[in-house]
Amino acid sequence: MSRLAAHVRVSALLRRTHDAGGSAMVLAKGEAMGGAILVQMLDRGTPAGFCERGYGPDGVPALIMAGPADADSQTAGEYWQRRRRNDPDLWVIEVDVAAPQRLVAEIIVND
Repeated sequence: MSRLAAHVRVSALLRRTHDAGGSAMVLAKGEAMGGAILVQMLDRGTPAGFCERGYGPDGVPALIMAGPADADSQTAGEYWQRRRRNDPDLWVIEVDVAAPQRLVAEIIVND
């Protein structure tokens, strides 16, 4: 089974976030087809951590929490910039919306 291209997932995430009354922006553009996507989540302005697509213990795609959970903007920026240095294909997206984890899981995890 083929996976959706990263740029398609990012576009869908931006659109769904805006449709839900939130804001979203690309902080760093990654590889269009296969780049991983790291999402910095804010719940109406309050830091809600980072997440990315990964695999659960059962081998099924899942939303995996990553990085500092409630980092201030400087710490959060340092985290994703360090990740980008190690993986220049990585997309970094910031979403600020009510219940961001649910919305991100819909787009990032599901094929």
